[in-house]
Formats: sequence, structure tokens, C-alpha cells
Amino acid sequence: MASHSLTARPQPVSRRERPVFSMSDDHAMSKKILNTHSPNGREVDVDIILQVIEGIFQHIHGALQDSTDRESMETSKLEENASFAFDDFHLEGLAYIMHKVSCQLTCKFSGGGDAHATTMEILGMLSSYQWDTKLVLTLASFSIIYGEFWLVAQKFATHPLAKMVALLKQLPDIIEHAAALKSRFDAINNLLKAILDITKCIIEFKRLPSQYISEDQPSMSVAFAYFPTAVYWTIKSIVACASQLTSLLGMSNELISATTTDTWEMSSSTHKLNNISDHLRAELERCYEHIQEKKHTEYYQMLVHLFETTQLDNMKINKALIYIKDDLLPLEVGTMHTRANIDVLRRKTVLLLISDLDITPEEVLILATVYNESRGRSELQYEIVWLPISDRSREWNEGYEHKFKELQALMPWYTLHHPSLLEPAAIKFVKERWHFSKKMMLVALDPQQGKVVCQNAIHMAWIWGNLAYPFTMAKQEELWSIESWRLELVVDGIDQNIIEWMTAGKYICLYGGEDVEWIEKFTTSAKGVAHRAGIDLHMIYVGKSSKKDRVRRINIIIRKENLSYCLDDVMSVWYFWKRLESMFYSKMQLGQTIKDDKIMQEVLTMLSFDGSDQGWVLISRGSFEMARANSVVITKTLEDFHVWEEDAREKGFVLALIDYFLHLHTPQHCNRLILPGLDVDIPEMITCAECGRPMDKFFMYRCCTD
Repeated sequence: MASHSLTARPQPVSRRERPVFSMSDDHAMSKKILNTHSPNGREVDVDIILQVIEGIFQHIHGALQDSTDRESMETSKLEENASFAFDDFHLEGLAYIMHKVSCQLTCKFSGGGDAHATTMEILGMLSSYQWDTKLVLTLASFSIIYGEFWLVAQKFATHPLAKMVALLKQLPDIIEHAAALKSRFDAINNLLKAILDITKCIIEFKRLPSQYISEDQPSMSVAFAYFPTAVYWTIKSIVACASQLTSLLGMSNELISATTTDTWEMSSSTHKLNNISDHLRAELERCYEHIQEKKHTEYYQMLVHLFETTQLDNMKINKALIYIKDDLLPLEVGTMHTRANIDVLRRKTVLLLISDLDITPEEVLILATVYNESRGRSELQYEIVWLPISDRSREWNEGYEHKFKELQALMPWYTLHHPSLLEPAAIKFVKERWHFSKKMMLVALDPQQGKVVCQNAIHMAWIWGNLAYPFTMAKQEELWSIESWRLELVVDGIDQNIIEWMTAGKYICLYGGEDVEWIEKFTTSAKGVAHRAGIDLHMIYVGKSSKKDRVRRINIIIRKENLSYCLDDVMSVWYFWKRLESMFYSKMQLGQTIKDDKIMQEVLTMLSFDGSDQGWVLISRGSFEMARANSVVITKTLEDFHVWEEDAREKGFVLALIDYFLHLHTPQHCNRLILPGLDVDIPEMITCAECGRPMDKFFMYRCCTD
């Protein structure tokens, strides 16, 4: 069979390789193909025709199967499909043109026709149709021939009419010689699959939504430029399939075996069509990416508009952010795995818990304690919804799935059923508008309109728990207005023993660090001084915000040697330091400065203690008498107790301690402050809590907390 390479010349596009199927610059031939194309605007329902075509091919595919049961099952299924097609199928005058094309496919070759000429004649017959319709009609015309061929072949042995038709056509017993003809029909079926792939691909291009992509968009224009060549080679391949069937007419049984290896031409056509399909699919993928970008932009602008305009209730915003469709129940209670609709959030304060999959179990469990406590109080009408932000640039795998499920199982509140349900535009919105980067956020939306009342209420939740309801900025200001730097604020309800000791008038000493030798020396010395001063001193080790394993080992040593009291577990240690960090960030949210705010000064001092390599102490009696110092100062102070012992009896132990701390203070010092914030959370300048001078800023990267 003659082979011709035809290439419709596309416009040059940067960074695209020349497609492998463009093997010729035969402008004259390309022009001839385009000259056959003169669509009149008629729209044809190609989908339903393609459905019938695929039904025919599936029936034929089952004909050579050895298993009778398989054939019976497929036949039953396809008969059901055929029944549907007959109910809804209307050719609307297309039967005649398909009959003409069928004749062209068969008659030309019986008279020694040429594949190229036949292809051009078919293109001429179908000149008034769109490119996708040309392919579907030609393929439908072939499927009639192929279907009739196999209908006779299948009924040859059992149906008298089929046998008589086969005799007149000089058609051999295909079923009997199935093994000998297998390679030939495998080649036909492979080629038909490639033909179907290109046909469906071109149909997909036609279906692309014009509101998101235009014909002059680069990927569209490149693909459209290749349509004539793609359609030519596809129809020519259909002609090749028809010629293979025609060649079987009158073939003797002796020649069947001799001709079954003659499949190279169809294999070559299959390879050519696969290359065409790959190229078109690549352009189609670029089109889909362009459409997705347009849709994401549109969705993003819709979110911006929703938050900038007055809403009738909170549901429109909740649905737009969480899941806008109505095809499934998007919410799931993590600990119970029960599904729910977004309607459960109607007229309630919604706290959107926004995080990636790297949040710690401690963060989840502490928040779960706050949430569970609220469930027993009817006045607290709020719900938490976890929106997990996954990295869409990385392929979702079993590891991510397992991590997501583990975190979800810890959450007693509503979670998104799966991270994939979250719109990319919603992810972009929370990153750009709410400045989410990595740290967990709790965005509070009001129950009336879904407006943001606090861009990050997580700090309120850590500091005050449910006292912060309804988690608005106004509530945060109100809570701080009645607060002061006192021991109750520092320890809150982390350990009830501390509160009881404080209420009973005991002296409380919080201390931390990771130097076991210093801890042993300090606790021994402090006990001796307390005995000499006649005070009841209770020491509590509160560890260090990082290095959990180290703190766990130190806790074991402290308990074993009975050095002091320590917090129950490392989660309590984590929560102690997390609350102090949150105090700093909460104050920053309200625009407070270190220079003018006593609480911020003291919090930063505590955080700088934690960030240093030294130990530290905070000694208090009651709520407000509090003295703190690093390990060097407190060690020297305890050694010099004989110097300020008399002051301790006259002024009181804590006040005398403060005076001696000031006596030992020197201008030479170095404070180190580690703030685990990102982007907008970090202030441009922080002054030293000791001397008030601006601190130098450095960057530190840490992969874990141990």
C-alpha cells in the first residue's frame, strides 16, 4: 500500500519539539487536505454514535475468546447497551452518508484502489462536517462493515442464512481458523484502538470550554494546525483496516496461514497514530492546565469577593472555602468517622483549623482537650473544621495517606474527608490572604455572615481555652485588659498542684535547662537556703521547649534522685512553653510593643531563658512577687545567701532575692531568643528584655524538635 506523509504547517511555538509524525513539508498535499474541509456549521451528536461503535467493537473482541461464559456475559452486557442506543439513537440523515463511505471503503479495494486516493475521496464526501465528525462517521462506516463481517463469521457454523452468505462471499470459516488469523486481527484491533484514541482526543478538544480557553491560545492553535494531518492519517488507517477484511474474501484455507504474518503495514500505521495521539494529548494536557489556571483564578476572585461583600448567612462562605459541590458529604468527625454536610455549621462560630500534615500530636491533643470541654456547655456555639493543606506538587502516596489518617483519628471535631477535596484556589487564598505558611492557624469566622473575626485565634485557644469564646479580636483585647504578669498566667491549669501550693502561700520555684549537673547542684543548694530561710519552697522542673527525649530522661533522673517535682509528661512541658509563645504572638496581634508592655517583656525573658544553653529559675510567692534569673546569677545568689540573709528576713525572701539579682546584674550579657514563627509572625525588631537594646536577628533552620 502506498504511503504519503502529509503535514499541515502549524505556527511556530517556542520550546516545542517538532512532532515525530511530521515527516514531510509537502505543501501541495497539505493544501489538498485543507481544500476538502468546508464545514457548514452542522453539529452532530458524535458521542452516541461513538457509543454504538465501541459496542460493536466490544462484541467483535469477544468473538475470538475461548471462554463461552465470558462471551455470554459480554453479550448480555452489550445487548443492554444496544437497547439503550436504539431507544435514543437518531441518525438524522447520516445513514446515507455512512452507506456511501462504507461503499468507498470496500468497493475501491475490490477493484484495486489506492489507499491515498480512497482517503481523499472520503474527505471530499465528508467536506461539510467538522474534523471530529469526519472521523466518527468514517469509523462508523467501517464498524458496519466490520460488524457484518463478524456477524456472518460468528453465525457461520450454526445459522443457515449466515452460512449461505459466507459461501457467496467466499468467506472462510473464521472461527475454525481463529488461531491462524489471530495475528492479523490483533493487528486490526490494535490499530482500531489507536484510531479510537485519536478520535476521542479530537472530540475532547472540541469540548473544551470556550469561556476558559480560546482558539488562539498556543496549545489550541498548535493542535488545530495538526488536525488535518491527524484526520488524514486516521482515515487512511481505517481504509487499511477495511482492505484487510476485503482481502479475506475468496481466500482459500490454504492461503490463510501464508498471509497471517502480513501485518507490518498495520503495525506501522499503529505506531504512526500513537505518535500523533501522544503529541495531541500533550497539547490537550497543556490546554487543561490553562483551563485549570483560569478556573482557579476565577474561584480565587470569587472568594475575595465573598469576604468583601455582605452575606445573608455564613453558609456561602463556608461552602466556598470548604467544599462547594453537593455531590457528597465533605465533612467527617475524625474520631468517629461519621460523615456530615456543611449545613452543620449554619449559624455557628466556625474555627478553621488550617495546617499541613506536619502538625504534632501534642498540638492536636491539647486543642482536643479545649474542644471536648466545650461540648458540655450549650453557650459555646462553635465548631472546628480541619482543612489539611497538602503539597499538590508532590504525588499523594500511602505515606501521606497514613499520616493524614493518623492525625484525623485524633480529632474529635469536623475534618475535611480528604485533602484532595480542598480547592487549589482555597489553598492559594489562605496562603495569600491569611498568610498561612507552615504554622498551624485557627481562623475564626462569625456565625452571622462568615466574616473573619480573628485571623488566628490559636493563641487565644492556647492561653485561655474556652474563655476566649467567641474567639474575636475584641474578646482577645478584653481578656488582656484584665490580665497582668502573675504566676497564674504563667502556669494556668497545666498542673493543679502548683495552683494549690500557691493558694496555700507556699513559695514556688519554676526552673529549667538541660544541664543535669547544674540541676543537681541547684536543687541541693536551693533546699539548703530554703531551710536556713525558714520557707516552704516547692521546686518544679518545667524542662525545655525542644529536645523532648532529653527532657524525658532528665525527668526520670529528677524523680529517681528526688531532686524536685516535675511536670507529669513532655506534653505538659510542651504546652507550658507553647502558651508563653502564644502570649507573645497574641500581644503582637493587638499591636503591643515590648517597650511599653510588662507582660511582653517578661514573656520574652522567659523565652530567652529557654533559648539559651543555661539553666534558669523563677521564684514566686503569691501571684505577683516573682524573681527570675539565669543559672549563673542564681548560683552566685544562693552561694552568697549569708550576704542577703538579713534582708530576706526583713523584706521577705522574694523581694530580697530580686534586690540581690539586681546587685549582681552586669551590662555584659548575652540573651538568645528563639521564636518558631514564619513570615509575618516575626517582628522586624525585638529589644532585649534585660537592657532594652535591639537584638541582632539571625536565621536558624531546624528539622525536628529533638
